[in-house]
Amino acid sequence: MATLREGSAGFRQKVELEGEGKVYGLTVTGGFDFAADKGHLTVDLPGGAIDHSDQIFANGKIYVSGAREIAEDAWGVLPRDKAEAHYLLRAPLNDPEHVLEQIAAMRKVSREGEENIQGVRAVHYRGILDHRTVTLRMAPDVRTKMDQARDTLGSDLPVFADAWVDGRGRLVQTRTSVNMAGARSTLTMTLSDIGERVRVTVPRASETVPVSEVGGILNG
Repeated sequence: MATLREGSAGFRQKVELEGEGKVYGLTVTGGFDFAADKGHLTVDLPGGAIDHSDQIFANGKIYVSGAREIAEDAWGVLPRDKAEAHYLLRAPLNDPEHVLEQIAAMRKVSREGEENIQGVRAVHYRGILDHRTVTLRMAPDVRTKMDQARDTLGSDLPVFADAWVDGRGRLVQTRTSVNMAGARSTLTMTLSDIGERVRVTVPRASETVPVSEVGGILNG
């Protein structure tokens, strides 16, 4: 995990959410230079009222297009450290480094054997996430709901974390998942092109408008 955060990679996230009688399936694809804290990604939700969003990370900021709060020809911009998660096991504005931070904090880790990931033999590790890690950077109203759910259960939410590491010690896939009555969430992130250069084009200032929050299922 530490090695990846000192380099770069392409990634693809598959997000599956189920709750309140609805099922959502999103894909997030892009590239990220973790060492330089910059990257780009696109989010797609087939059939959604808003079905596509673009997000750019650079200079400590996140630029977002394709949200209700933002005009079609503009980019919303907010400080990266102010972005919040609004759903269980979603990253703030789909930030892939947030996913790595959660995976790195998993506890009670066990070795689950070896599997083939994108044609690469990898060791599968599984652990759990504690409540602090699960609610990391959650919006206050969502955190309150998670606190109430924990109190009702009498224990931390049953959140599992998985990581697959290849023979060269590189992280090639992660997964976080939870399955409770009435709520199911899984986020799988597959990594590729590790070490490859990531190019990012930052929107011009004249194209941006400051925002304090970006909502919607596409944005975490």
